[in-house]
Amino acid sequence: MPLDLIFNQYKLLTELEYKAVKASGPGGQHVNKTSTKILLSWNLKNSVVFDDEQKELLRTRLASRLNSRGVLQLNCSESRSQVNNKQLATSRFFALIEEALIPEKERKATRPSRAVKQKRLDTKKKQSAKKANRRKPDID
Repeated sequence: MPLDLIFNQYKLLTELEYKAVKASGPGGQHVNKTSTKILLSWNLKNSVVFDDEQKELLRTRLASRLNSRGVLQLNCSESRSQVNNKQLATSRFFALIEEALIPEKERKATRPSRAVKQKRLDTKKKQSAKKANRRKPDID
């Protein structure tokens, strides 16, 4: 991992906000008395780690995950341990950010090959013959 990426991760860690709440679901009395579920929130608009271009890329790629105020929220309640849930939520956050920052590859325009065209036409002819055989015969 490049050194600047590690440095940015440490900066990002200071921008993250964690909140521990009581988890729901199975777990018996443990669930009722301990706050193990972690809610991670990160404000994209107020982030100082990314420049405006990167913020716009993140805004478009993470549009379905951001709320109206531009805050990304993740929650984790997989483990019975608050520390494990915090680590899981943080690693998911970093994976999400890294994936969103990967630039999209440009599509190279290609044409279908002759074999593909022929296969398509053959399939159409076969389907047409199948439908024609289902019709009532013309007795005129």
